[in-house]
Amino acid sequence: MADASYPDGLLYHPEHDWARVEGDVATFGITWYAQDSLGEVVFFEPPEVGTQTKQGEPYAEVESVKAVSDVIAPLSGEVVEVNGGLGDAPETINDDPYGEGWMVKVRLADPSETEALQDAASYQQTLS
Repeated sequence: MADASYPDGLLYHPEHDWARVEGDVATFGITWYAQDSLGEVVFFEPPEVGTQTKQGEPYAEVESVKAVSDVIAPLSGEVVEVNGGLGDAPETINDDPYGEGWMVKVRLADPSETEALQDAASYQQTLS
C-alpha cells in the first residue's frame, strides 16, 4: 500500500477524489485517504466510455474487503478513457492512487468547475 501523500498540482474534491487537469481533459482517481479508508480494493466497476459525469455525483464503484463505495466525480464531462488495467489489478488503486491507479479520463464540460475544488494543502486541512 502506498504511503500517505497528497501531491501538489492536483485538485481535490471533498469526497476524497482528485483531478489532474491537462487542457480540456482531466484524469480522475481517489485520494490516498480514500483508498486507506476502504482497505484492500478487490474490484473496480468503471463507467462506459461516453458516459457523462456530473460534479459531486457518483460515476463508478470500488469494492474493497470492507465495503462497496461510490466514486464521486470531481468535475463534469464525458468519459473518454477508462483505466482497463484496474480490471485485472484493482489493488493498483491502493498501491499507486495518483499514478497507475487512475480511474478515468474525462473531457471537461465546464472548466470553471475547477474553482470549486481544493489544492493539496486545503484538502489536507479537511482531514484533521
